[in-house]
Amino acid sequence: MRFEFIEEKTMSKELSRRTFFERIGLGTAAGASLSLLKGVVAAQPTMVDPLPSRTLGRTGAKVSILAFGCGSRFLMYQDEYKALAALNRAIDLVITYLDTAYAYGDGKSESRVGQVMATRRQEVWLATKIPDRTRDEFLRRLEGSLKRLRVDHVDLAHIHSLGQADDLAKIEASDGALKGALEAREQKMTRFIGVTSHTNGEVMAQAIQRNDLDCVQMALNPSRNGRFEELALPTAKQKNLGVIAMKVTGQEYLLGSGSGKCDMSSLLRYSMSLPVTTAVVGMPRLDMLEHNIEVARSFSPLGEEEMEHLRRELTPARDGLEKKLVGHMDGPTGNPEVFCA
Repeated sequence: MRFEFIEEKTMSKELSRRTFFERIGLGTAAGASLSLLKGVVAAQPTMVDPLPSRTLGRTGAKVSILAFGCGSRFLMYQDEYKALAALNRAIDLVITYLDTAYAYGDGKSESRVGQVMATRRQEVWLATKIPDRTRDEFLRRLEGSLKRLRVDHVDLAHIHSLGQADDLAKIEASDGALKGALEAREQKMTRFIGVTSHTNGEVMAQAIQRNDLDCVQMALNPSRNGRFEELALPTAKQKNLGVIAMKVTGQEYLLGSGSGKCDMSSLLRYSMSLPVTTAVVGMPRLDMLEHNIEVARSFSPLGEEEMEHLRRELTPARDGLEKKLVGHMDGPTGNPEVFCA
């Protein structure tokens, strides 16, 4: 199998897998990773029960209903060895979906994930997200992501953070990012393509209706910010797309007590009770990881009355959350304790 990649100004000639591996140093990556992680996890992982899994729409892949978010919360592990230990622990606990992006630390998250992928690539579904809006920039950025991730392809490459209608027009332009994504899929740089959004469910629905996507990732929580649950989710299901839930806690905006607030377990169960495949959650401490694993492992869907109750409870937070997420850049929380509230 061969691949084409973008150089700074023009497309380079096709590279074989062997050449690609040589360029990113994958031949020595496994040894380097093992050396780096030596002593981080004292004992060999014990056998654990698998998490519930679901099929990711038309991709046909089955992944765990809980996904490990490698965004700002992953970068809150300031010591890299602790971050790698947390990611390895998540995989040991049979989380099989990893969500990263170039925008998370300007490639820092991808580089961390790449150290683990050197030895554990076959155990996970690997997704990254590309922020660029033109075909050439998308392909160039994706090539860099593959190098940082130490792989010759990802399972899923998203166009990152769709905004309003003018942003969709840029993506759909003749030289837009969508063209780059389609070419990347053809060239096997990624197996599947998608779009993410936490801004406007109506615009997301239009992107789904008009384009040949495999997956979508959208904000889905009881506040129903952006109307994704009402508008984009049904459209995605009609086309049998894989649906990934995000902003389960609205960047912790929905966590806590009082009006418009809720506990972590209820928020996670709500998103998982929707017709989605998996829910991406950032977990900046190991106890948060363990907590969410237990919620997923013992998951049972909420009834419609319970879901409607949560919607009523969190409706007061809707407007505030929508304002918070407009132009949102994923950043650290000042109060990580709220995750298990």
